[in-house]
Amino acid sequence: MEPDFFTAFAQQSALHHSPLKNDAVQGEKRKFINPTSCNNPKLEELQMLLIDWINTTLKQEHIVVKSLEEDLFDGLILHHLLEKLGSLRLEVEKIALTEKKQKHKLAVILEAVAQSLQLEESQLKWSIDSIFQKDLLSTLYLLIAIAKHFQPDLPIPSNISVEVIIIERTLTGLRTENAVEYITENRENLEGQSKADAFDELFTHAPDKLDAVKKVLLQFVNKHVGKLGLNVTDADSQFADGVILLLLIGQLGGYFLNLREFFLTPNCATEMLHNVNLAVALLTDGGLLDFPVNAEDIVNRDMKTTLQVLYCLYSKYKTKET
Repeated sequence: MEPDFFTAFAQQSALHHSPLKNDAVQGEKRKFINPTSCNNPKLEELQMLLIDWINTTLKQEHIVVKSLEEDLFDGLILHHLLEKLGSLRLEVEKIALTEKKQKHKLAVILEAVAQSLQLEESQLKWSIDSIFQKDLLSTLYLLIAIAKHFQPDLPIPSNISVEVIIIERTLTGLRTENAVEYITENRENLEGQSKADAFDELFTHAPDKLDAVKKVLLQFVNKHVGKLGLNVTDADSQFADGVILLLLIGQLGGYFLNLREFFLTPNCATEMLHNVNLAVALLTDGGLLDFPVNAEDIVNRDMKTTLQVLYCLYSKYKTKET
């Protein structure tokens, strides 16, 4: 049988065991690693590195971790880890036996992590529910963040990506979206990284120049989408659904995107994410995007990521006539 059959079968199995419960509210989304990615040697290497790191750190406590998602979900080991690494004293019981107490303990721990790492809620790639439900993707993101902050010399391998399945509860049932996501830093292209760093500098040290950059990029965008009867006035929001971005890519590349391939009038975040993922894939395949982009950042109106993508198009096509 063809490989696609096995991929489809694995995805259906994943949906059957997905953490999105039947009583989930409409619009709720969950993201988890596609089972087909679980045998990725690099992913297995990353898990073993983190397990060895935890076991070495907590050796004096005689704690042995064998499975990240199975052993960390109730907060006990995370509690010991934070006390050891950050000298944090958390006002919770060491051992919580009931589900209610375990979730409370986990909430206190994750709040302490967010405060120590100075992360806003929108920056968190994990939640109480996802960790408690033994979600490997969330657990990996959490541990990597803790390690980078408290033990930055830990040799976390770069360029580890996985295929993820995004599930959303809709009126008609579960809607799914596939995407590729980097769990660790992608350092394959230093030139692309330098472009990203330039925008970091702009946002951090020269915010007064931000409006001027937006103005130049919007003039470039409107020059090319104007013939479609479109006009972009708000860079903060009008690219979030991916529609204008896709139409712009088509105009600049000289090709027409089949309307069946994307949602011209997206009605939910999943459809918006589909559009942006398609745009990112087109840019990557065309050699225009030489640094990792998380499509969710654009959907969530992250201005820096949006401007980085627009600048890649601008750099390539700034001399192109309409």
